[in-house]
Amino acid sequence: MSAARRHAAVADGDDAGAAGARAPAVDGVLAALAEPVRRRLLERLAVGECTAGDLVALAGAEFGISQPATSQHLRVLREAGVVTVRADGSRRVYAVDPRALAVVGDWLHAFQDPFTQPLDALATELARGRRARPAAATPAERRPRAAGA
Repeated sequence: MSAARRHAAVADGDDAGAAGARAPAVDGVLAALAEPVRRRLLERLAVGECTAGDLVALAGAEFGISQPATSQHLRVLREAGVVTVRADGSRRVYAVDPRALAVVGDWLHAFQDPFTQPLDALATELARGRRARPAAATPAERRPRAAGA
């Protein structure tokens, strides 16, 4: 973690940033994403990094909220481990932290149908078998021959 990010994490009261690469907790990530404004900010960040000013403009335009309100939403996302922030001169640049999405993905995986992947694999193998099996050229070749003929 860069010194600027550690400093920003400590200044925001986020001691997880100073602790290193601790994975975010699924409850914290889901709680952070429960708010529509925060989900929209995350959607924007999924496209790529974005400055705090651009995120404030987006939230103001789409939700009619102020800069301090947007800053609070960004703080919740940071503290939950959903986004990272780095200093770029006087600007703060935000990005999605893929670890938070992996934590949620792992949690959701427990609810998926356990037969989905094996059945997909079976379908693939059946398709391979159909392609590999030599097809008879004519229907006569597929008929059994009479004895002595």
